[in-house]
Amino acid sequence: MAPPNAGNSNNNSHVNGIGNYGGFLGSVARFWTHSYAPDYLGFTLLLAAYLVIVLVVEPFHRMFYINNLAISFPHAAVERVSVPMNFVYALFVPLGLLVVYNSLTRATFHKHHSAVLGLAIALILTTFLTDIVKNMVGRPRPDLIARCKPADGTPKDTLVSIDVCTETNHHTLHDGWRSFPSGHSSFSFAGLGYTAFFLAGQLRIFRDKRDLGRALVSLAPLVGAAMIAISRCQDYRHDVYDVCTGSALGLLVAFWTYRRYWPRLGSRDCDAPHPAPVVADDRDRDDRRWRRVRDEEEGGPIIGRSNSRG
Repeated sequence: MAPPNAGNSNNNSHVNGIGNYGGFLGSVARFWTHSYAPDYLGFTLLLAAYLVIVLVVEPFHRMFYINNLAISFPHAAVERVSVPMNFVYALFVPLGLLVVYNSLTRATFHKHHSAVLGLAIALILTTFLTDIVKNMVGRPRPDLIARCKPADGTPKDTLVSIDVCTETNHHTLHDGWRSFPSGHSSFSFAGLGYTAFFLAGQLRIFRDKRDLGRALVSLAPLVGAAMIAISRCQDYRHDVYDVCTGSALGLLVAFWTYRRYWPRLGSRDCDAPHPAPVVADDRDRDDRRWRRVRDEEEGGPIIGRSNSRG
C-alpha cells in the first residue's frame, strides 16, 4: 500500500481556511483551530452577557390580581439555600470533586482541563439561558404580593401593574417577576448533573455494568441537586412548574456540555476525554489521507473497467 502522503501534492488543502497561509493571520488561524481558544472566548462572552443582564436588564412585569392566592405566599427572609450557598453546592463542591478524583487517579493535565472547562461552560451557559428566559417571561413568584406591598385601596378582582407596589427595595420588588424558570434548580442541575455524568463515565457504570454501589455514587449529585430544587418550593420562591423546568434545562445543558468533551457513557473509552484539538485535527487529517489512498487503490480498477466498456 502506498504511504499516506504518496502522490499528494495538495496536502496543505487539508488545513482549513486561512491557516494555509503564513504570517500573522495564518498563525492566529492555526492557534484558533488547534487550541481551546474558541471555548474560552465563548465562556468570556457568556459571562460578560450574563453580567450585563444582571446589572442592566429588568424583567417584563406581568399584570396581576392582588387577591390571587397563587402569588400570596409569605416572603421568606432567610432561604434554605441562599445564592452564595448554591454556588458552594453546585460550583465549588463539584469542582473540588473533579480535581480530587483526577488527582487521586493521576490524570493528565488534558483530563483535568477537560473536566474543569466542561463544568465551567455548563454553569455559565445554563445561567445565561435561565436569566434570558426569566426576564422575558416575567412570571410572578408565589410571594409576589408580599414583595409588592400593594398600596391601600388597590382594587381587587382587577388586573393591576407594578405601579401599585410600595416596596422601595429595587431588587426585592423586581425579582418578584423572575419566577420562571428556577435559577437555583437550573444551576444546581448543571453543576451537579455534570458531576454525575463525569462520575458515571469514570466509574464506567454503563460500559462495564459495575455494581450498584458505584452507580449510587454517580447518582448522589443528582439527589443533591433535587434537594436544592425542592427547597425553592419550600421557600415559596417557585412552584413545581418553575422547578421542574429549571431542573430539566440545567440537566440538558450539562449533558450537552459533557458530550462536547467526553465520549458517550457506554463507549469503550468513556473515562477518557476527547483528544485536544491539535491531536484530533491530526487524526482526522491522517484518516482522510488513508481513506483517499484506499479509495484510489480500490476504486481505480473499477473506474478503469468502466471506461474500457465505454
